[in-house]
Amino acid sequence: MPSAEDTSVHQERSVVRPTHQDEIAEAGSELIGGRSGRWTRLGSTALTPVGVIALVALGMFALGMVQKLPCYNWAWFRGAGSQYTHACYSDIPHLYVGRGFSDGLVPYFDRLPGDMQYLEYPVLTGVFMQIASWLTPGGSIQHREQMYWMVNAGMLMICAVIIAVCVARTHRRRPWDGLLVALAPAFALTATINWDLLAVALTAAAMLMWSRGRVLAFGVLIGLATAAKLYPVLLLGPVFVLCWRAGKWREFGLATFGAAASWLVVNLPVMIFAPEGWSKFYGFSEERGIDFGSFWLIITQRTGMTIETPTVNHVSELLMALLCAAVAALTLTAPRRPRFAQLAFLVVAAFILVNKVYSPQYVLWLIPLAALARPRWRDFLIWQACEVMYFLGIWMYLAYTTSGDKHQGLPTEGYQLAIILHLLGTLYLCAVVVRDILMPERDVVRRDGSDDPSGGVLDGAEDAFVLGRAAHPPRHAVTAVEGPRVDWGAAHGPAVD
Repeated sequence: MPSAEDTSVHQERSVVRPTHQDEIAEAGSELIGGRSGRWTRLGSTALTPVGVIALVALGMFALGMVQKLPCYNWAWFRGAGSQYTHACYSDIPHLYVGRGFSDGLVPYFDRLPGDMQYLEYPVLTGVFMQIASWLTPGGSIQHREQMYWMVNAGMLMICAVIIAVCVARTHRRRPWDGLLVALAPAFALTATINWDLLAVALTAAAMLMWSRGRVLAFGVLIGLATAAKLYPVLLLGPVFVLCWRAGKWREFGLATFGAAASWLVVNLPVMIFAPEGWSKFYGFSEERGIDFGSFWLIITQRTGMTIETPTVNHVSELLMALLCAAVAALTLTAPRRPRFAQLAFLVVAAFILVNKVYSPQYVLWLIPLAALARPRWRDFLIWQACEVMYFLGIWMYLAYTTSGDKHQGLPTEGYQLAIILHLLGTLYLCAVVVRDILMPERDVVRRDGSDDPSGGVLDGAEDAFVLGRAAHPPRHAVTAVEGPRVDWGAAHGPAVD
């Protein structure tokens, strides 16, 4: 019978260490004494990999709050330009007054003064905003705006930790991939701009549940996430096509049922008793014209032509449908069934690329998915560098447009370059994920013999329906044929997992 120490050694060796596989991670580890060695005992103390990642996420989130201090102290309240030149803008304090929370108005039920008659956010996000307003102490209007942002930041910090922990636990043998989320610079910079982290946290928790084979819980969490932001419903597309290839129709039906049921539980009361307020989010999304961050904006600015909103909507929907069809074809013809996280990333990235607006906080949607789809520091940091440049570009452009004759900030051509960098960075990450799907031996997650650690019921499942070359795997897909994985050199001889 193995001793406790032997068990500890075996458990340690079952964890993939990025510092032994990733040159960027190895170089970065020199800041804390170098890569982990043979005497490291992961899990032998209270500070486990997940614990470390949670603490790092807290630290980075706090740094992001510090970055907002110039706005918190004065720039939100003394003219528009300063909050842009300091790159610390946030919707949260402005909407506290602008959406009636400071006056005690009830979202969706009470009509707002001005052009925006009702709150233009999904119901669960509106509930989140309302709870924060209840927790906001009294005082002057400026003090209440500051405290409203602080209360929201505290609630969003909890969401940030949940995201990092869920990513760390989704791939059982790769907990350290959670550091990609915790240390992502764009995550810290954009976390408190808006309320997106609520939907991102629910989506990350849903993916964790799917990886554990808890299909109904996955569906319920996806439904709740969709009640907070629209994009999480897109993950049902990858689930559909993967279950199609694996013949897991019962699981897909259960997940879809859970998503629909939980979404209805949240939305139905508001739909019935405040239908006009409930529909505002969907109407606003449909009526919104071309806006910041999209390739549509570059087209209109460069050509001077006006593209009507219905035309943009129809073309964007068509492009999204074509890209989803391409992802489905890729899934059914790939030499090995793609991992769930890979397809989830591709579908959400496609939505971002063709959308008519790209707010800087939308990068939060992709960060956890990117960490699971392509946990490679080099590629992740290339993409993050592009997103940080876009983050700075949009604020400097807004500073330019609000500075009048002073022309302080980034002119239109510079902002267009920032948009192009964002688009190219996202396309680059999509390209390496597609390459990993077509050439599974390049996928770092599968190097240890794993199939799909985030796949849950799909992990190790046999194919039931394939097309084209998937029916006749090429030679480079030989890794799809798996036997027992042997951990040579473990205590008391080889251990078969």
